[in-house]
Amino acid sequence: MSAALAVAWQRLLGAARGARCLHAGVWRQRELAAKEPAQEAEGQSVGDLSALLLQRSSMRWDGKTYEEIPIAHVKATYNNTHIQVVGFDNRPFARTSCGTEGFQNAKKGTAIAAQTAGIAAATKARGKGVLHVRVMVKGLGPGRKAAIKGLTMGGLEIISITDNTPVPHNGCRPRKARRM
Repeated sequence: MSAALAVAWQRLLGAARGARCLHAGVWRQRELAAKEPAQEAEGQSVGDLSALLLQRSSMRWDGKTYEEIPIAHVKATYNNTHIQVVGFDNRPFARTSCGTEGFQNAKKGTAIAAQTAGIAAATKARGKGVLHVRVMVKGLGPGRKAAIKGLTMGGLEIISITDNTPVPHNGCRPRKARRM
């Protein structure tokens, strides 16, 4: 589990494999599936092996497929961090932010506040029967990694981390430069 989290942190920072999403369970299953057929039958064609690798029916977490796992949305702004855990059909399980956890003013934008909000959201979701979550992170605030750590500390197992930060492709014209 700790190895999967280490890979998840690297993916969150963009260090591994150059992609923006990590499916820890998927990669683990693919690696295991790649090792087993290679050991059992070396005479199989590459097409047969790729069909085994892309097979998703065997991957289950508490009897749920990847698409049925609840999603934890983390919005990390510079001044606050919002966390909402919803079902795959957008039924809300838990919603917290640093402000609802009692942090005020500039303290809402800290990593400690985000971690506390993550723990609170995880305990509320655990109370409603959620054990595994997919995490969707949006924003560049200081509570980005801390909120994910808080979710794991609260007792939720993270299956995947996806970065949904909006990136402008030279969008709006910026303000004029400030004269000093």
